[in-house]
Amino acid sequence: MTTRTSLRRAALAAVTATAALVLTACGASSDGGGHAGPGHDASATPGASAGAGRHNAQDVAFAQTMIPHHRQALEMAKLAAGRASSDRVKDLAARIEKAQDPEIRTMTGWLKGWGEQVPMAGMDHSGRSGHAGMAGMAGMAGTSGMMSDDDMAALRKAGGKDFDTKFLTMMVQHHQGAVDMAGAERNKGAYGPAKAMAGDIVTGQTAEIKEMKKLLGGS
Repeated sequence: MTTRTSLRRAALAAVTATAALVLTACGASSDGGGHAGPGHDASATPGASAGAGRHNAQDVAFAQTMIPHHRQALEMAKLAAGRASSDRVKDLAARIEKAQDPEIRTMTGWLKGWGEQVPMAGMDHSGRSGHAGMAGMAGMAGTSGMMSDDDMAALRKAGGKDFDTKFLTMMVQHHQGAVDMAGAERNKGAYGPAKAMAGDIVTGQTAEIKEMKKLLGGS
């Protein structure tokens, strides 16, 4: 009897210890309130890495304003193939398309994942879509380097060296606006992938601004 009692007590102790370990593991995976712990954000884009972190209003504004900004850059760049006289301008325009089109798709995915409004295609060139609730849209023209409808109409009518000059002059202004917007994201944003993209924009477009200024100086 004594041996049986000892075995039962040992078995009970083992079960109790195992249960305690399971409860401890469960507690470590949550914050005590049923929510994911550090590094797991329910508001993050589906498919994003757990270490991407949370997003804030600045991240939303960055994506919502940079998407139409990039779309206009693509519209300008696509004109170069048939209108530019300089092969270097055509090459630059192709590189702008290659860099910015994927970024539009990425930012669109973020906004959808966050449950935020994606700027509609066909937005006017002042950066306003007619939706008052769109964060950061008001006052986009000028301060962000966006071209007006008149600017875009003049670019479409231009050809040859005149197109090259207009394109480079406008794109320098456009890039400078993007660099400013990206700088704000780097300073005030919270979402890791958005801040990383902003850093890439600052680096890439600053280099392109220098390149375009040299081309303008040589024209």
